[in-house]
Amino acid sequence: MKVYKFGGASVKNADGVRNLENILRIHSANDQLVVVISAIGKTTNLLEQILDAYYFDSQKLPSLLETLRENHYTIVRELLGDDNRVRMKLESVFEQLETILSSPHSDNFDFDYDRIVSFGEILSTKLISTYLNMAGVKNEWLDARTLIRTDHNYREGKVDWQVSEQLIQTKMKDVLVNRNVDVVITQGFIGGTEELLSTTLGREGSDYSAAIFAYALDADSVTIWKDVPGLLNADPKFFPDAVKLDEIPYEEAIELAYYGASVIHPKTLKPLQNKQIPLFVKPFLHAEESGSKIAAVKLSNPVPCYIFKTNQVLISIFPRDFSFIAVENLGDIFNCISKNKIKINLMQNSALSFSICCDNKAHKIEKLIEELSENYRVKYNFNIELVTIRHYTDDTVAQILRGREVLVEQRSRTTVQLVVNSN
Repeated sequence: MKVYKFGGASVKNADGVRNLENILRIHSANDQLVVVISAIGKTTNLLEQILDAYYFDSQKLPSLLETLRENHYTIVRELLGDDNRVRMKLESVFEQLETILSSPHSDNFDFDYDRIVSFGEILSTKLISTYLNMAGVKNEWLDARTLIRTDHNYREGKVDWQVSEQLIQTKMKDVLVNRNVDVVITQGFIGGTEELLSTTLGREGSDYSAAIFAYALDADSVTIWKDVPGLLNADPKFFPDAVKLDEIPYEEAIELAYYGASVIHPKTLKPLQNKQIPLFVKPFLHAEESGSKIAAVKLSNPVPCYIFKTNQVLISIFPRDFSFIAVENLGDIFNCISKNKIKINLMQNSALSFSICCDNKAHKIEKLIEELSENYRVKYNFNIELVTIRHYTDDTVAQILRGREVLVEQRSRTTVQLVVNSN
């Protein structure tokens, strides 16, 4: 049993779906496969626009929904011409979405986010599963919202591992053994509550979904099919000479994910490490290449790895009476950060201030600054960048800093983090 995960870029058009079909034809001959698929292309972004229109500007909804339809129907036409069987499957999903959008929204934006944005994965998997069955790749479509059980923490659903494991094992056994099916198609990113309300696992959470299924099924491996040759030591947009990391240990990959490496979701690796399930990152368009492997191996000859996080905000907090930052201050500050669901990418304290660097999620950051300002003096810098260099040298740091103003710097024996002006 192996788990494959295909991201949105891998299935963004008809050629991508055909490529997925070829990969499954080859590999399902020897292994049973659980295939986790993201929303196609930029569908999640489009559904977020639909959500905003639902809340703030309903006149935009018809054109946005038409774009969503056409994006999927274009792929269907290129795959099957005038055959309407896939289109009929998708139309029933669109009707469900339109029913939600025709009723008043709730008072909980995150709840509505999950029940609307989750349609991206439902649409993509319905399209691909139906097409594959028509093309002779026999598969069963399963709804991840009935398999991955979470709490009600919408947009960051916390997985109930015990219940999820039982649900996944029971349903997968029925499909793969009793129904004699070798390929299961399901969704990344989404789960469901006990009441079967839709939840999501955090943005880019499809990798995490693959790890959940692999853990529950004691899979032999997980393969994430990407539009890159494997794990790279830097984003090739910034470093044209980026090199591939052929093999790294779980611990190193977890560190890179924690600091924001975009190839692997931060929560993906720990459940795989707990069961010693190797993770492969392979190029979607060159399936025969080796890609990269994350497993229980030793780190040899580490190379500097660069991680850039843009659109950051640096917030510095000072006591109003010019006293010192004390333990009670930190407790108060962290409670405020937690209440507003802010993820800290870097933090630093001095005698007189406490600073954090985090993603600039406008509505959350504005609320955080407003609440902190009730009891503290707050200064902030927008449009800054957080650069992390793992296995740095003085030369690599100097190269990154050339001509740039450093606002905050932190160093350990293996990692340096630099908050710098984007310009």
